Amino acid sequence: MATMTPPDSAIAVEVPEKRTPLVQLVWQGGTIIALLALILIFGVLRPSAFLSLGNLTNVLAQVAILTIIAAAQTKVMVTGHFDLSVGTTATLAGATASALMLNGLPVPLAIVLGLLAGLVVGMINGLLVAYLNISAIVATLATMTTVGGLAFIVTDGTTLYGMPESFFWIGQARPLGIPMPVIFAAVVALIVWVVLRYTTVGRRWYAVGGNSEVARLSGVNVRGNVFWAFALAGLASGLGGIVLVSRLSSASATSANDYMMLAVAAVFLGMTIANSGQANLGGTLVGVGIIGVLQNGLNIVGVNTYIQQVLTGVIIVGAVLLSSFKSKHR
Repeated sequence: MATMTPPDSAIAVEVPEKRTPLVQLVWQGGTIIALLALILIFGVLRPSAFLSLGNLTNVLAQVAILTIIAAAQTKVMVTGHFDLSVGTTATLAGATASALMLNGLPVPLAIVLGLLAGLVVGMINGLLVAYLNISAIVATLATMTTVGGLAFIVTDGTTLYGMPESFFWIGQARPLGIPMPVIFAAVVALIVWVVLRYTTVGRRWYAVGGNSEVARLSGVNVRGNVFWAFALAGLASGLGGIVLVSRLSSASATSANDYMMLAVAAVFLGMTIANSGQANLGGTLVGVGIIGVLQNGLNIVGVNTYIQQVLTGVIIVGAVLLSSFKSKHR
């Protein structure tokens, strides 16, 4: 029996989308191009102020805390989850360390206990999400609220001053002219980058974030990996909060709360760089750079903080949309 060949109109042939080199460059490196464009724009508008070495050092110091907290957020988002509590966790850790120092504890011990506070918050998040199967958004929103309240209890609703002078070395020293917060940020970023790129733990986190069921069937302990991603994010956030308090010479119940949204924006901006659409440390650093340059440049040209908040929100929405679009068309 002769077989009938379907008409041409019935044959669906998927033709790969062809992009010109220029389009491909923008597609792959649009976020990096945006960072360079911002530097160029503010450099032209205020060359003597924006492009000075002093301002460059100032930008690095300003984004150092954000880099640490965004690195913490990156670890969680690599596993496909989300942590809304990184800002309040940083606040609680800094407030805890400060209150303990003011009550007579040695500086090193107070710092360790502050870091432990961050780790405990992260472990609670990991327990809620990984083992009790609560949505990460819901769990960390509850934690954010609870930890924010604890920060008010620790500080008694006031601003804490008068910590020992030796504590301020962490946030205010400048070895070789480099602000210490920048050194801490560089070390944290390097550690997170190495873990995500070169270790079994990093590969497992990416596997869980890519498809948790496939990862489980492949022998990956999904619950354990999610738990430790949250726990270590809490520890890193705690470090960011302690460095911030040392830099400011004071601690309040809201010191680092605003860093959560900025960290989210940085990670989403970084996700637009990867073809997979997953969180990645290199992209996060580019996102941090965009936020830092934008805030610094807008301050130099005299734009008020309310408009800066609006622009940050627009950046988050744009980054999410671009990341989603790229993941569908990669």
